[in-house]
Amino acid sequence: MAEANTRRRARGGGGAARRAERTAVKIETAKYIERNIPNFEVLNEEALEIIEANAETVLAEIGVNFVDNPAALERWRDAGADVNGERVRLPRGLARELIKTAPSEFTQHARDPAKSVVIGGRNLVLAPVYGPPFVRDAQGGRRYATMDDFNKFVKLGYMSKWLHHSGGTVCEPTDIPVNKRHLDMLMAHMTLSDKPFMGSVTDPSRAQDSVEMCEILFGKEFVQNNTVMTSLTNINSPMTFDDVMMGSLEVYAKNNQACIISPFIVGGAMAPVSVAGTLTQVLAEVMAGVAYSQIIRPGAPAIFGAFVSSIDMNSGAPTFGTPEASNVTYGAGQLARRLGLPFRSAGSFCGSKLPDAQAAYETANSLNMGLLSGVNFMLHSCGWLEGGLVADFEKFVMDADQLGVLHGLAKGVTYDEDAQAMDAIREVGPGGHYLGCAHTQANFKEAFWKSDLLDYKPFETWEEEGARDTQTLASARVEHLLANYQQPQLDPDVKAALDAYVAEKKASMPDAFT
Repeated sequence: MAEANTRRRARGGGGAARRAERTAVKIETAKYIERNIPNFEVLNEEALEIIEANAETVLAEIGVNFVDNPAALERWRDAGADVNGERVRLPRGLARELIKTAPSEFTQHARDPAKSVVIGGRNLVLAPVYGPPFVRDAQGGRRYATMDDFNKFVKLGYMSKWLHHSGGTVCEPTDIPVNKRHLDMLMAHMTLSDKPFMGSVTDPSRAQDSVEMCEILFGKEFVQNNTVMTSLTNINSPMTFDDVMMGSLEVYAKNNQACIISPFIVGGAMAPVSVAGTLTQVLAEVMAGVAYSQIIRPGAPAIFGAFVSSIDMNSGAPTFGTPEASNVTYGAGQLARRLGLPFRSAGSFCGSKLPDAQAAYETANSLNMGLLSGVNFMLHSCGWLEGGLVADFEKFVMDADQLGVLHGLAKGVTYDEDAQAMDAIREVGPGGHYLGCAHTQANFKEAFWKSDLLDYKPFETWEEEGARDTQTLASARVEHLLANYQQPQLDPDVKAALDAYVAEKKASMPDAFT
């Protein structure tokens, strides 16, 4: 009897160990997506040629404004543009010729070399939400973001398997002075994660701080010869390039760091209501921005960006997941590929105030659109809520889970001998089932994508466990990931040098909250 009890205890312990292993968090990052499916193209050759010709007309006859930036105006004049006041008109073909030096793909190096990403080609790199001043969770509701919130998002990003990139301003920590918060955000990305990250663009001096901190982290020579940061350069659409964004672009391009040149388009407000008209403006703005980056440093990596939403003509609010925004994104992908530039667009876009059905529908439309349009760098891929005003913790892990679907879709259909499964069909024959056949036993572990979040249990089990909805499951997932977070190791001397740099920078200026 004692021996039998011992055997039962051993079996029980083994079961507990297996359960613990199944529920333990494994810090694993999937490689960036390499598409094995075709891009979806909505524009035929005639339409593409018309849009390209019209964009050249916009640059040559209407022009773009470079505001409060005399040095940029002088550079354009030297490059052959017609400069009148702050208006820059580019002769036909000038922008296209300058763009030729921008690489069609480049590697952004991560602190962990295994997590470096290649941006461009057939690849898709996924990065989290960027820029919201508010955060939200089921416990605390909607509130202004803090540095503690920011750190939690960086940890969640680090722990998320399907997320390849740590991002940039995942939320705006309003409890830190405006002129100093970029230092804390960069430190979080550099120390709490070892994935690639983005630099600050809110002032040229902050872009320079980003470069200098990277020189501490990676080494000065390495930074000058390699890309270790991506940055977001928004254009003030329509056709205005301000001194802050262009000043930051100048810093990054000069130092061989990547710039996403991204018009900020709300159709009907910042661009025409038609798809073709919007694409014309987007192309003109991107061509001018990328061309300017190549004036600063030929060969500097640049990304064709397109942030696109439509507008509710009754309220004036932006709308997401709409067919018009999808068609602009599909078309912009075609235009980017014809220029030979990596493409940034799409994300977990939605206008909902909660991680509810509206959020799910609009997000699914936006994510799938990004995959099919050939996006190479998808900012906002998880956590976006309320038109980008809110970074939501539950939605972050809900979206991050669904990014695994994009990985699965991008694989396409395998048709090698094993995938043909003829042995399985012969073995089972008419009227049988495949659960126990050799082919299923050999392949079942990797055959189907599996959610780490959604509930597929029978109704009775689901009800016994509390009848939890997806937001409740996501809250538990957030808590679980943060409780099991393990900080990646960093050379103590590098950490000390970063700490000293940040302390010196903060001490050199008074706090400013505007």
